[in-house]
Amino acid sequence: MSRTRKAIGAVGPEIRLAKRLWGASVSGSLLEQLKELVETIGISVAAGDIQVLDGRWYVTHAGLLRLARRKRCVGIETAAISEFCDRANCHYAFKATVFTSRTCKGFVGYGDADPSNVSLLVRGAEMRVAETRAVNRALRKAYGIGICSVEEIGAFAHPSQSSPEPKKLPPQPANGNGQGSPKVRDRLCQIIRQHQLDPNLVKAYATDFCAVKALRDATREQIENFVAHLADWAEKDRNALLCQLNSYLGQKAGAA
Repeated sequence: MSRTRKAIGAVGPEIRLAKRLWGASVSGSLLEQLKELVETIGISVAAGDIQVLDGRWYVTHAGLLRLARRKRCVGIETAAISEFCDRANCHYAFKATVFTSRTCKGFVGYGDADPSNVSLLVRGAEMRVAETRAVNRALRKAYGIGICSVEEIGAFAHPSQSSPEPKKLPPQPANGNGQGSPKVRDRLCQIIRQHQLDPNLVKAYATDFCAVKALRDATREQIENFVAHLADWAEKDRNALLCQLNSYLGQKAGAA
């Protein structure tokens, strides 16, 4: 009963956070679905368990692992399926088996990955993506999760066709650090508005990216590199970027 009361009490904060992160893209029906997911399986927006993409909820790998831990999952086994693996073409297939108890015979899931169905950001890591997808499917079967996981849906097509090379920022004045350069700051604000990113999460990510304790300690070159990186990632795979940003939820953004 205490768990139920705790879950119900978590609904309000989770819904408010979802509205703050995704705004108008979170409709009434999506909020009702989120409420049910929070109450029944303890899904948490704050912990990065869930994403909304193209008007639908998707659970994350981290969220599924958290659920398995709460449910006291006793083990997960994975194995490559050799007959469906082709190293020369970076195609891999995995089988995952989730054991929910010591007497459980196992819930099986399969996952595959190759350059045609993964994001540009994870090219070269197809084997790990395939294993993650297999684990996600097995966990969803084991715990009755009806919504697909982010990692299973592969690469997204975006309206804007960007060049494979990161965009270069115009040269900046030689004096001053990154945050003191108006053009860089304006470009960053433009990216945040264009792709509807959370400024505080972007700031936290920038601090981590620049390896500084506070963003004001970053050099102009570090800020320029971050802005170029952020713009490139937002255009190539905004959904993956959102997952990265949400990993900073609960952390304090560094002071600018």
